[in-house]
Amino acid sequence: MILIAESGSTKCDWVLLNPKGEIVSEMKTIGFNPFHHSSEKVSEELSKNSSLSAISNAVEKVFFYGAGCSSSERVEVIHSGLKQFFTKALITVDHDLMAAAYSTYKGVPEITCILGTGSNSVFFDGSTLREEVPSLAFILGDEGSASHIGKSLLTDFFYNKMPSDISEAFFKTFGVDKEKVLNSVYQKPHANVYLAEFSRFVGYYHDHEYIISLLKKCFRKFIDIHVLCYPEAPKSEINFVGSVASNNEEVLKTVLDEYGLKLGRVVEKPLASLIGYHIAYLKITEV
Repeated sequence: MILIAESGSTKCDWVLLNPKGEIVSEMKTIGFNPFHHSSEKVSEELSKNSSLSAISNAVEKVFFYGAGCSSSERVEVIHSGLKQFFTKALITVDHDLMAAAYSTYKGVPEITCILGTGSNSVFFDGSTLREEVPSLAFILGDEGSASHIGKSLLTDFFYNKMPSDISEAFFKTFGVDKEKVLNSVYQKPHANVYLAEFSRFVGYYHDHEYIISLLKKCFRKFIDIHVLCYPEAPKSEINFVGSVASNNEEVLKTVLDEYGLKLGRVVEKPLASLIGYHIAYLKITEV
């Protein structure tokens, strides 16, 4: 049995395949990020999932792609946690950028971007993955992401930069209190996920001029840093993976048009396309 997992900072999607590449079952857990989770925490959380526990000894291969798995040390954190749980499996752990590139690859070189809880980008030519600028996570980076959008909404609210109708609606929706926000961001774990929660507000008022303007500002910053850094950008399709891109595709396309860039594929959840890549290009099945 083969298990493929695609994990962001918030949630992780798992799919179990039989040796022929057919889907047997699909599962969900919390997201695992080596910045925030230890090996022991990974194993502990997996043990809480009855569906995964039932197949832990039957899995022969695990392909795990996760946010934060960008160095050998961080990969080892996740690898060790998975190995504690899937004791009989051959385990491969790689960056979520690899999963994003695989899920949008159609045989030609392209740029693939992640716009979810966090953000990042990569150029993939079918064999080599190239990252021009690093992801600096939610405090220093994650431009255009849910955490960046949430942070932008909060700062505008507290700095009185929101139109009055939006400000009232924002307060009514979240009941925001400055001390509570500061405590959650600076004193509690998973501040990136906390900030990202506020980004759902844009869905409630997606036609409002202020919201459209805020999204454009966030997306321009992402493109300036994470897309234009690639010399191939003007002639390549720009693909996107993640809920932020999927939920705001029209605004994203408008901003790309401003730069003369071509929008490619937008994939909310890359797992289905990821399965196809593993079967077609990595030949993980018996047929």
